[in-house]
Amino acid sequence: MATPLTVLSYLQNAAGRGERTALIVLTAVEGGAARGTGTLMGVSEAGDWCGSLSGGCTEAAIAGEARRVIAGSKAEVLRIGAGSPLIDIRLPCGSGIDLLIVPQPDSAAIAEAVESLDVRQPAILAAGTDGALALHAADAEARTGWHDATFHLRLDPPLRLVIAGHGEEVEALARQTGAWGALVEVITPDERLASQPRATPLKTPTSPVPLDLDPWTALVLLFHDHDWEVPLLARALPQDSLWIGAMGSRATHARRLVALAEAGVPADQAAAIHGPIGLIPSARDPETLALSVLAEVVAAYGARRSSQGFP
Repeated sequence: MATPLTVLSYLQNAAGRGERTALIVLTAVEGGAARGTGTLMGVSEAGDWCGSLSGGCTEAAIAGEARRVIAGSKAEVLRIGAGSPLIDIRLPCGSGIDLLIVPQPDSAAIAEAVESLDVRQPAILAAGTDGALALHAADAEARTGWHDATFHLRLDPPLRLVIAGHGEEVEALARQTGAWGALVEVITPDERLASQPRATPLKTPTSPVPLDLDPWTALVLLFHDHDWEVPLLARALPQDSLWIGAMGSRATHARRLVALAEAGVPADQAAAIHGPIGLIPSARDPETLALSVLAEVVAAYGARRSSQGFP
């Protein structure tokens, strides 16, 4: 899945190779289009692209239009689909989308945007119909949309999932999360899993492993031995996180809450833990549990982005 970070990184890398590029921003949707307002696509004059604006229906044609705009060196607002003068480019769903095509997007603004997302700070990418591009800090009130002749796109950090646990459930969830396109980190007492990339060994329940969360990071605990959980949860719960959940039945979760209370964790913090976890009730095999949990986490990420102004 192409995220804003992957599209912006693509543009940065293409420019580094000496290629002229265009940034395309989907600024409006009429009807039931496949992508939402604020979706990005990057195009190189070499003929390739990153990102999708119509689910595969018109990307090649849009890339062709972007290369035309690159050659002309002037930003352009373009309608595709219903209501477009380009009768040879149609969306099968019958909808229409408006695109802002910015040729040779400002490399400094692109670099700032990539850096901001890399350090997990939200920002506003302001793209003007005159081709200007600038990055601004994003506050809680920042919203995606037009401001006079400038389209403001709120950029939120990509979803990051920290998985703490052991066994096949950890492997399955890490694999599926990576395939979806989120960042994955694993904390585990399992020596075999700890040898994998982006994995940290957990020698004891109180080992001082990195556990830094943020509003776009979820933590899921997948321990069969629940004695490992309390120290990690006690560190995680006071932080501003996207979602925290732990594997186990309702009875297991009730015992977990008792253990946390005995460890001095306030009840209002412990109440934030999701348990049982997953959208599929009583999933027992690792792959189904992973799919079930990932769906719940992705839903939470989507809700957080909507609340922060992304349509």
